[in-house]
Amino acid sequence: MVNQVQSVDSSWQSSKADSSGASNSSGESSKESSRCSTPVLDADRSDRLRDKMRRRIESGDHWFSLEFFPPRTASGAVNLISRFDRMGSGGPLFIDITWHPAGDPGSDKETSSMMIASTAVNYCGLESILHLTCCNQTKDKITGYLGKAKHLGLKNIMALRGDPVGADWEEEEGGFNYAVDLVKHIRSEFDDYFDICVAGYPTGHPEAESYQQDLRHLKEKVDAGADFVITQLFFRAETFLKFLDDCRTIGITCPILPGIFPIQGYQSLRQLVKLSKLEVPEEITSILEPIKDNDAAIRNYGIQLAVEMCRVLLDSGKVPGLHFYTLNREVATMEVLRQLGLWTEDPRRPLPWAVSAHPKRKVEDVRPIFWASRPKSYIYRTQDWDDFPNGRWGNSSSPAFGELNDYYLFYLKSKSSKEALLQMWGEELLSEESVFEVFTFYITAQSNRCGQKVLCLPWNDEPLAQETNLLKDELEKVNRRGVLTINSQPNINGKPSTDPIVGWGPAGGYVYQKAYLEFFTSSENVTALLKVLKKYEPRVNYHIVNVHGRNLTNAPDMQPNAVTWGIFAGREIVQPTVVDPVSFMSWKDEAFALWIEQWAKLYEDESPSRMIIQYIHDNYFLVNLVDNDFPLDNCLWQVIDDMFELLDSPYRTSGSVP
Repeated sequence: MVNQVQSVDSSWQSSKADSSGASNSSGESSKESSRCSTPVLDADRSDRLRDKMRRRIESGDHWFSLEFFPPRTASGAVNLISRFDRMGSGGPLFIDITWHPAGDPGSDKETSSMMIASTAVNYCGLESILHLTCCNQTKDKITGYLGKAKHLGLKNIMALRGDPVGADWEEEEGGFNYAVDLVKHIRSEFDDYFDICVAGYPTGHPEAESYQQDLRHLKEKVDAGADFVITQLFFRAETFLKFLDDCRTIGITCPILPGIFPIQGYQSLRQLVKLSKLEVPEEITSILEPIKDNDAAIRNYGIQLAVEMCRVLLDSGKVPGLHFYTLNREVATMEVLRQLGLWTEDPRRPLPWAVSAHPKRKVEDVRPIFWASRPKSYIYRTQDWDDFPNGRWGNSSSPAFGELNDYYLFYLKSKSSKEALLQMWGEELLSEESVFEVFTFYITAQSNRCGQKVLCLPWNDEPLAQETNLLKDELEKVNRRGVLTINSQPNINGKPSTDPIVGWGPAGGYVYQKAYLEFFTSSENVTALLKVLKKYEPRVNYHIVNVHGRNLTNAPDMQPNAVTWGIFAGREIVQPTVVDPVSFMSWKDEAFALWIEQWAKLYEDESPSRMIIQYIHDNYFLVNLVDNDFPLDNCLWQVIDDMFELLDSPYRTSGSVP
């Protein structure tokens, strides 16, 4: 990280001071408290984007942001959301989503600009800017789009005129002709709700009469209510720095972010230059022409060129952040950011689960543990809640979880194709033991009989988490015998909050966990387990249920049980994860349905493989166990051992689940 606290352009620091509120005094750096994908407990998650920028400018912490465009297909949307998760881990301050009029951008289609931006905010926890163009749109339609964006939790708009449908610009009756009109309309209709970004052109807009006239138009947009500027791409650092100085000279004081385009291919460069009506400098084309058919060589040159230009910009002391045009690709941009020292994958988590950036969830800090590996599903099922638990889960007798009927929403479905899932989970299942093997191969990260690694399960779309790896040996042993684990955590007694595996929250704290184990298993195993559990009460709480709602628990008065908590200086104990018996019944429906929706439906109707999965769905039980004595060694493995010992005993008596 290059810090230039004394020399960073500070012209904006005072201009927005009145709207910034109190400064960050938590002890966390402004960089940590304003990462779009990792807010921390001490930072106000309601902070506006312009406030996050202000804090970073004041502290001298440089940032980066990323631009994406909506994909054309549903599978492309799934891939893009996965890319959000990967690129979000590097700590962008925000991302932005372009507006493509031909792609029905304001609709509910999974490929629309509106839905992609909403998904980034709600399900990926990314601060997001939605582009909005006023070209060929009525005032009422634009107002409708803005209202929808607000309802979906979007707080930032990039106000653009847009390109004409034909060759020439035609005025829209009852619409807007320029971006400044759109900025004024947003402020008129929505007051100060949205942070507004506008576009700047370092060499002047191609349709402007002159460079100076275009600068005046930019100032009009800022004076009308824009909060910051992102520029068109350029090829020389001095082009942007001159533009920045010229903007400051005429009184534009807000942040101005340079648009960086790492050249990634010859054709993509030609297309982008054509759209932006820019000329590529001769010193660049002379290098590109001889290697235009070598994509790897062009990408490496593009990375080198971008790194050199970005270093000049950052070293100038006038540029607080960089905005990257990714073209929905990640390799080149990530490499540039790594070489600049801006890509920072912080192993610490703000909370033990993935947060949402929706404003109404800003106070949310506790969830049931059951959705630990399916946070997007939890957010989807609670999207209509008006209030979210803060501090304690409480004793609600009926939390209103929405139904999850569409398992193929693009942000909920597996990112693996049907073919890949069959290779991992089996083209053909021979018995229940075939299913046991799949779970075991997932735990061990070893290749299955077809030489394919099992990288996901219906309940976990990612490889085993580091924390779960602490339990790997025990998990392998029990899965081999039909205790099919889908969620677990080790007991932790006062580990530092900065621990790279189990830590979360601000530095200087301590975290605690009760051992937890959740699994599917047969009714025969459950019969033995219930007998064994009697000698472990009250140390072990259990909840056992089948798909038909058969419900067995020793949870006192159906009260929630805190299984994760943290102690931090100057605040109450934070308990972000609970085992809630009432919520477990809602999770049960989803957990059982995943057997069918994501596994059984891979096979033909009435096929032996499908019937095996159907049998497990119909006859197995879902079990969760909590060891309340967290300072002691985890006893849950001994509980399972005792269950198997009873099952293996020649003297055991037969029986069924009571």
